[in-house]
Amino acid sequence: MKQQQQWLVNVQRLEQTIERFADYGRTEQNGVTRLALSEQDIAVRQYFRECCEELGMQVVVDDMGCMYATLAGTEQAPPIVIGSHMDTVKKGGCFDGILGVLAGLEIVRTMKDYGIQPRIPITIMNFTNEEGARFEPSMMASGVLAGRFDKAIMLNKTDPDGITFGEALEQSGYAGDVANRIKEATAYLELHIEQGPVLEREQLSIGLVDCVVGMVCYEIEVIGESDHAGTTPMDMRRDAFFAMNDLVTILREQLEPLDSELVYTMGRANVYPNIHTVIPNRVVFTLEARHKDEQIVRQVEEIIHALPKQQSGCEVKATRLWNRDTVWFDEQVCATLQQAVQTLGYSHKTMASGAGHDAQFVADFLPSAMVFVPSVNGKSHCEEEFTSYEECAQGVNVLLEAVMLLQNDTKL
Repeated sequence: MKQQQQWLVNVQRLEQTIERFADYGRTEQNGVTRLALSEQDIAVRQYFRECCEELGMQVVVDDMGCMYATLAGTEQAPPIVIGSHMDTVKKGGCFDGILGVLAGLEIVRTMKDYGIQPRIPITIMNFTNEEGARFEPSMMASGVLAGRFDKAIMLNKTDPDGITFGEALEQSGYAGDVANRIKEATAYLELHIEQGPVLEREQLSIGLVDCVVGMVCYEIEVIGESDHAGTTPMDMRRDAFFAMNDLVTILREQLEPLDSELVYTMGRANVYPNIHTVIPNRVVFTLEARHKDEQIVRQVEEIIHALPKQQSGCEVKATRLWNRDTVWFDEQVCATLQQAVQTLGYSHKTMASGAGHDAQFVADFLPSAMVFVPSVNGKSHCEEEFTSYEECAQGVNVLLEAVMLLQNDTKL
């Protein structure tokens, strides 16, 4: 099969498809609530199955509920896999996750439009419970497939109503066969909205993602002494909250100069006893930092460990809660996407993903890479989430061009 022209997807059809899928769990403010294995998720899965079967694709499900819709090729070869997830957070948007699944659907529809019979099979994947909004942790199914999570432990994870993931999976009708798990692929391609403001700010159409950044999260505990807020002189206090403020200032002053791409967040702080008439005797706050360079992450940890053990009369303890290494995507797959975007002439840059995605676990066992399209105002995980349909289509076009390049690669 030789490519005779540059194939482009149907923008209007893609828009209609995105809007149709958003009907499953659409909120009053035009967002989507479609938690994993909920009634809305089960319904959208059935609709996705119907769309794929109409195209002559075979749909199977694995033991974690992941769906695989495959268009047969003329040759026996590991498939080109295009995937992401269809579950959302509460009051999420119409694009996060689902765009990566619908990209595969639109690519197959476009190939059918032009009578293109693939040489290499094409598989569209829907991963179960990527968001972790109903059952923690996030990226649950891809984590099990990659051997990062223990399946038995995941099956026993409960939602706020006490329903286990295993129970919800059985009740959904999507508890499939472990034999259906993906084991090999020519490439795994995931299209996603950026969920950040960089592409829009730089007026670029495409982000070619070469890695998911490493990160580390610490819990810092400050222990002081409670006394009466009205009777204790300021110079006799061991105020844990004031000490925390001092530590935050120290951390910001030392972290800020490290690297312009370093991001760090102090996202949780608990003050005890949390009574306005009592001087706080204990504060616990978190510091999470992300960067693709492991050396930078190590420097962050060195700064944390170098914090004073006593601050404003209070004891200071720092404990690492968890960390992850940077996941670098497959060089050859990244090069194929680079060639695709250059052929199409779209403005682009190579960038890292600061957020986690199924692709970071899939990269453990399949040659993988990702593509980003801009997010308006960087909004995501909210009802205001939006990416123009033209930009969505450009992202799908990059994947389609990459698929065609892979199909025509005689070395495969």
